[in-house]
Amino acid sequence: MSSTTPAQAGSLLLMSREDNCLIARVDLKAGATVVIDGREIALPGDVRLGHKVARRDLAPGDKVLRYGAIIGTATVPVAIGAHIHTHNLESDYIPTFTLDQDGHHFIGSKAP
Repeated sequence: MSSTTPAQAGSLLLMSREDNCLIARVDLKAGATVVIDGREIALPGDVRLGHKVARRDLAPGDKVLRYGAIIGTATVPVAIGAHIHTHNLESDYIPTFTLDQDGHHFIGSKAP
């Protein structure tokens, strides 16, 4: 018996041939297997509907493409199938804001 569960067929969407990320069409659970460019990949973490998944391994500094356009830069290594979001991606076109630990001060990533 497999230790992974297959995800729903068609659960990832490729927006443009040039993209190095895919879009989750459904909520995906860690351990679910998906097919990325013909390879079965077990997802290392949960991915919510509409969020990005790495289509290939990304290195820090790699540009992330969605809809054929650069949307940001990988800040750490990102394995194929991993969730791409603010924890490993810095926006190249808008600042990303998070609350400080006290919940009052905003900290932004580098602005263009």
